[in-house]
Amino acid sequence: MTDPAERAHVRQLDAHYDAPHAGDGQSLTARLRTAFRAAGRDPDHLTLDEIAGIDQLHLGGRRASRALAALGELAPGARVLDVGCGTGGASRLLAAELGCEVTGLDITAAFVEVAGWLSRATGLDDRTRFLCADAARVPLPDASLEVVWCQHALMNMPDAAAVLAEWRRLLVPGGRVLLHEVVAGQDASPLMLPVPWARDAATSHLRAREALEALLVEGGFAPVAVQDVTEAALDWRRKHSRREASEAPPGASHQAPALPGPSLIFGEAFAQMGRNLRDNLAADRVRILEGVWRKA
Repeated sequence: MTDPAERAHVRQLDAHYDAPHAGDGQSLTARLRTAFRAAGRDPDHLTLDEIAGIDQLHLGGRRASRALAALGELAPGARVLDVGCGTGGASRLLAAELGCEVTGLDITAAFVEVAGWLSRATGLDDRTRFLCADAARVPLPDASLEVVWCQHALMNMPDAAAVLAEWRRLLVPGGRVLLHEVVAGQDASPLMLPVPWARDAATSHLRAREALEALLVEGGFAPVAVQDVTEAALDWRRKHSRREASEAPPGASHQAPALPGPSLIFGEAFAQMGRNLRDNLAADRVRILEGVWRKA
């Protein structure tokens, strides 16, 4: 990595995703392993249900991932690139439920480390692997994938056109892009911040639905099925905001330690991020788009 702008971009993302607890001197993996032990679990032998709170960090959780796989008619055994994989939840779901061969890609090294550990702990490391790299420069051969999968990641990528060009290079003829993305809504007023993908405007690169769809067409992808799923996402976020508000504060002595959740990744600001995301969705500052595009 030699480009100063790219280095600055990575530093911004690391500051958002990997710095909330940096003062304790532990890596993200070490913090999560400690939390699983505190909850009475063996961090080297975990189930997908036990890790659900930290491995599906997008709106809708596992249900949204399954819906996207169904919309894209994802075939068993497909070779998939999970772009912006985070801790690897979608990668493991596709491997476990559809037998896909999944490569997860993320520019945040801490997420890639966690993803690899969780796949080993759940016995899915034979069908998943994880790379730390820029989505515009993926270290994989031409025409080596049937599917590019991307959930809530493009809004962290300033040069979407370069990313789409790389996806086209990687896909076989007729290969598909499956997207579940946050896009700009009709209300152009500033976002309520922080949100799960950004603490300030520097790391938020939202595009209107029309602009994103135009980029995909210009990049050589033909739409197959595209739909707005904002209402379902807002219902899900409202439910989780109510649940988070009713939970006892961390360290409450009368409660047994709970399984790790997203606050261990996003830090103390997570509850506010969730409320702001709910309110941004309700005000139509952001919307949620789900769709399938085919390499033309």
